[in-house]
Amino acid sequence: MRTLLQLALPLTLLWTAFATSRTVSGPPSSQPPLEKGTIHFRPLGDQKDIPERYRLQDHSFDYEMSWKTELPNSGVTVYILRYPSPVVSDCPENNTVYAEYYRPRGHGPFPGVIVLDITGGDQKLSRTIATHLAQNGIAGLFVQMAYYGPRRPPNSELRLLSSDFDRTMAAVRQTVLDNRRAAAWLAERPEIDSKRLGILGTSLGSFLGTLTAEMEPRLHRLGVLLGGGGLVDGFYDDPRAAPFRSVWEALGGTRAQLARLIAPADPLTCAANLKEHQVLILAGQRDDIVPPSMARALWQASGRQKIVWFNCTHYGAVIYFLPAMEEVVKFFGAPWPEEKGLGIRDQ
Repeated sequence: MRTLLQLALPLTLLWTAFATSRTVSGPPSSQPPLEKGTIHFRPLGDQKDIPERYRLQDHSFDYEMSWKTELPNSGVTVYILRYPSPVVSDCPENNTVYAEYYRPRGHGPFPGVIVLDITGGDQKLSRTIATHLAQNGIAGLFVQMAYYGPRRPPNSELRLLSSDFDRTMAAVRQTVLDNRRAAAWLAERPEIDSKRLGILGTSLGSFLGTLTAEMEPRLHRLGVLLGGGGLVDGFYDDPRAAPFRSVWEALGGTRAQLARLIAPADPLTCAANLKEHQVLILAGQRDDIVPPSMARALWQASGRQKIVWFNCTHYGAVIYFLPAMEEVVKFFGAPWPEEKGLGIRDQ
């Protein structure tokens, strides 16, 4: 079985690259080259369960969407979406949000899913996931997180995660608020079923995706790939954190103080909000980057919904790409409302 999966994944990625390379030279005549519009963001509910730093008030924002390419072998059209971030950082490039919209063929209404990337990825994984979703009748919106892709100045060392704690926390907040606007944009699309919106992240993207779902009621479904919650419990005693831990404690810091400091960025802090959502967690039984205990902690805190365990390490999860995508498509493509599927599965 593993040999087949090891063969199937490269073939899947190769096929996606082939489909992407077979592009049409210009926008089709039926598709305007540039779409402009305005979205009126209205927060759902009173936001009392959302921390102040992640709240958005009633406001409007403009967007532009341009045609990028057709994927003729898959029936998918890709567009480039641009809109202003609700947060103004000291980096002008970072203040415009860029996203790639993978629209399935047909009139819909389609489920819509925001897709978030891994820590140091070249974006191939997220583009592959968004393409796979669209091939299966689920619109994918691959959103560039803060300081990712075109949001990072050329030759810059700026990153979402850095040794600058304040900048990192600001980037996390900005990404969550950017995604809240993305959810509002999806909800207004005529081809999208606003009752079937979700967000899916892998590794680092899963942490940001979880935070976003906790703060945005429009995102009824959350997919967590190789993520979890409980940052201090998961990482503080890790031998790889020893140098940082030694300096922190030498300065008088404690484990509890650190937990309070990073609580706004820990998905476990507001995980109770997820009990009103549907949650799918895909985790590695031998994950050596995100400890399995973190996946279990998030699963328990979010209402003990569905968790699927794969017998793999963090990077070894690549061999389970196809069965993972099968779970993802089934989850995000399911009708709404439906009875929540509780339980645990092993693979």
